[in-house]
Amino acid sequence: MTAELGFETLAIHAAQPPDAATGAVIPAVHLATTYAQRAVGEHKGFDYSRTANPTRATLEGTLAALEGAAHGFCFASGMAAEDALLRRLRPGDNLLIPEDAYGGTWRLIARVFGEYGISHTPVDVTDPDAVASAWQPSTKLVWIESPSNPTLRIADIEALAHVAHSRQGWCVVDNTFATPYLQQPLALGADAVVHSATKYLGGHSDVVGGAVLTSDAALAEHVAFIQNSAGAVPSPFDCYLVQRGLKTLAVRMDRQCANARVVAEFLVEHPAVSRVCYPGLASHPGHDVAKRQMRDFGAMVSFVLAGGEVTALEVAARTKLFTLAESLGAVESLIEHPARMTHASVASSPLAVDAGLLRLSVGLESVGDLVADLAQALA
Repeated sequence: MTAELGFETLAIHAAQPPDAATGAVIPAVHLATTYAQRAVGEHKGFDYSRTANPTRATLEGTLAALEGAAHGFCFASGMAAEDALLRRLRPGDNLLIPEDAYGGTWRLIARVFGEYGISHTPVDVTDPDAVASAWQPSTKLVWIESPSNPTLRIADIEALAHVAHSRQGWCVVDNTFATPYLQQPLALGADAVVHSATKYLGGHSDVVGGAVLTSDAALAEHVAFIQNSAGAVPSPFDCYLVQRGLKTLAVRMDRQCANARVVAEFLVEHPAVSRVCYPGLASHPGHDVAKRQMRDFGAMVSFVLAGGEVTALEVAARTKLFTLAESLGAVESLIEHPARMTHASVASSPLAVDAGLLRLSVGLESVGDLVADLAQALA
């Protein structure tokens, strides 16, 4: 399947030919844990499902095609995918992370890898000069979220990859918010892409998963070794659910981006809102970079209430269509209070989130209904 095909075509057909035995147009879910061998050490590419599974291999091939990667690896969660990449670091190494990194990423880096002598430095990744200045002799990696979670800052991936490579380091991009449909970090110079497949890739709030995509052979060898050795692999059925979600990723993202634009424009004009974080707004500091490196601006919208935390909690409790829940990226719209929910782990760190901020994951509902729901909650 060639890269010249369109994204939507690849999402439906890459690594997914009709089944040779039955003609089924949907890849089979292979539940087998072990596979018959013709002779000792001679098999058809599969011997044990922790090491490799046909259903997982199909999903990995599709994701690699969508990200323009040579290698794809799927994991049981986005955090397991991040863990596999970070295990390339060694005691004494340092990595740079965004000042507003996802709380779970910070917890893994600071409280798990930190126990093994790996240090981290929060930095404003929207400023390549700041990243260059923060780079130390021990720094090996710059970790990027763009758009970031939850303040939706935009990093210039190409510029940051250049900073890393000029210092013999490497660059990883968490592409969860943008998805491969909106952004292609590897084409911009990143060494690896990580996803929480739980979010937009699955798209229906019914599966947990993660993925690493790369074209770096040495990095791929490392990730493959960790995937097999640590064994944090997704089940065949979970792989099937993500594969099914990918087939509609493009059309879902088109609609969700369109809905998010309308929601953001409504919030900008509301007197109870002091600030709206959405890269599609011309007033957003990262708008021009986002316009250059993204197909569209995403479906996440964050906003700060003029009344602070008390008002934010009241608004979050009053929405009816926006469900108060963690996670994001599925067909239904969600609202959450990051400071007390997804980012509670960074409450006492330099990455602490504004307590007056609410994060919206804008779904596929009729946008007029979503705006009306926010209007009554803000009234």
